[in-house]
Amino acid sequence: MLNLSVLLESTARAHPDRTAVVSGEQTISYAELDRKARQLAEAVRARGVRPGDRVALICPNLPEFPVVYFGLLKAGAVVVPLNPLLKERELEFIFGDSGAVAVFAWEGSEQLPVLDTARRAAAAAPGTPEVIALGELADLLAPHPGTAATEPTGAEDPAVIIYTSGTTGTPKGATLSHVSLLLNARMKELLIPKHDHDVVLVALPLYHIFGQTSVLNGNIHGGATLVLLPRFDPGTALDLLIEHRVTLFSGVPSMFQAFLQVDPDGVRLRKAAETVRLITSGGAPLPVAVFERFDRLCGLQIRQGYGLSETSPTVTFCPWDEPIRPASVGKPVWGVDIQVFDHQDQPVPAGTVGEIVIRGHCLMLGYFNRPEATAEAIRDGWFHTGDLGRFDEDGWLYVVDRLKDLILRGGYNVYPAEVEQVLLQHPSVAMTAVVGQPHERLGQEVVAYVVPRTGHEVDVEELSAFARERLAEYKYPRRIIVQDELPMTSTGKILKRALP
Repeated sequence: MLNLSVLLESTARAHPDRTAVVSGEQTISYAELDRKARQLAEAVRARGVRPGDRVALICPNLPEFPVVYFGLLKAGAVVVPLNPLLKERELEFIFGDSGAVAVFAWEGSEQLPVLDTARRAAAAAPGTPEVIALGELADLLAPHPGTAATEPTGAEDPAVIIYTSGTTGTPKGATLSHVSLLLNARMKELLIPKHDHDVVLVALPLYHIFGQTSVLNGNIHGGATLVLLPRFDPGTALDLLIEHRVTLFSGVPSMFQAFLQVDPDGVRLRKAAETVRLITSGGAPLPVAVFERFDRLCGLQIRQGYGLSETSPTVTFCPWDEPIRPASVGKPVWGVDIQVFDHQDQPVPAGTVGEIVIRGHCLMLGYFNRPEATAEAIRDGWFHTGDLGRFDEDGWLYVVDRLKDLILRGGYNVYPAEVEQVLLQHPSVAMTAVVGQPHERLGQEVVAYVVPRTGHEVDVEELSAFARERLAEYKYPRRIIVQDELPMTSTGKILKRALP
């Protein structure tokens, strides 16, 4: 038997009285968190949920998330975590596609009526899954003592289904096993020095695989105290880092850029750096300019990792015992093999750009009920990421760009991330997104959207000249559009397809 909930159970035995979760004024010990999860398991069994059934969970970073998440795992159910921002049509599709038998939904607010949206979606979905309000969780748990044993599950049994963002079409559910998620969660103990009691700021959404595995599961296993931030705000996050003397923080590049916007002189960052021993970035390549500004302002060097929903997620990380290479996402982690393939699925030499492919214990079981999509993504045991990258001679991986984001201008390949790295070196630019737009003669033209730094104005002609000096003739953006902000996903990635 192997069940992912062992992460919580083992820590609750070792540190029952330690604070597991902090949310505003509320605190929950490890013993209490495990007891609530056991009660939840008994409650859903009593409502007819059986091992292998899919149950959706729609919740921001609140204490209810780990209670329901681990409770469903203890019951042998498969958790389907979902973004509270999803619309009725999107929820209806996922409920039907996953065959969800029940849905736990946060109430939301007047502006974001999550529970009402979930109820309408469930009423229209095949099977009409039962919707349970998270506000009624205490009443749901009360009749159950929480004494039943965890459901025995196999290592390769499904534990979680993560739905992809659907940026290239209909969302697909990456099905992840108990063993893949367990090994990925335990990767922390192999990658960074042990610490008796870490305090972690949880700003990444827990419904996303990065926040779920690397932050929630990895740190529950390590016995850390998790300080939950329901919605990322850079000023609030800085306050919490300082107030709770946080030691670990993980984010996506846009979060670090936002910190620099609200704290341009680094006053609060330096205060936070007094206790922070590690900050990590993932989800997208971290601009070198952001790495350098952080290091210069507060002495914190951001370590990058790389992974995807389909890989549980972590597959690379910057080795602790080697100097950081700011443009690299590190080396493959234990038990994971990574190659760079050409368009004929053949390995290419170091220094050559190709598609990043992955195999190892981290891989998904497949896309739920999508055998054709699974066969297309996993060929001869290798998962094809759709990301372009290269290795250097020392085995460090560099993510160049998304294959689908590649710009073909007049027969030349232009990697938007390379152009973005250059633009971010300019002192007036806080954020940027480079895209290809249709061009009658060249096929595509390079266009840059930029957001000014706090207190700065962007001179388009000056920035264009800056780019021309540093990029080949075919690479520099012919159009630069200044905006107050860029469209973002809920996980902090720039939503390029929403740009005009």
